[in-house]
Amino acid sequence: MSIIILYVILFGIMYVFFILPKTKQQKAQNLFITEIKKGDQVVTQSGIIGRITKIDDLIVELQLDSKSFIKVLKSSISKEASDAIKDKYFLEV
Repeated sequence: MSIIILYVILFGIMYVFFILPKTKQQKAQNLFITEIKKGDQVVTQSGIIGRITKIDDLIVELQLDSKSFIKVLKSSISKEASDAIKDKYFLEV
């Protein structure tokens, strides 16, 4: 009986320290993706910095400089990198 209690406590500790923070981080990322809008400066997960010029359902068009545009998946935009770049600098494109 005491071994079952030990497993329950161990699972509870793992849940609090590993699973709960990851789900909270995923919810924040999903909220960030739904709130992006044209004109926002963002960073992709691969480190590409650009300004949003067009948003479709799943695809975002980024302007890298005055004549360079790329299309990326909406899900590839990183909240953490975007927040870090906004806090440190404000880059003009």
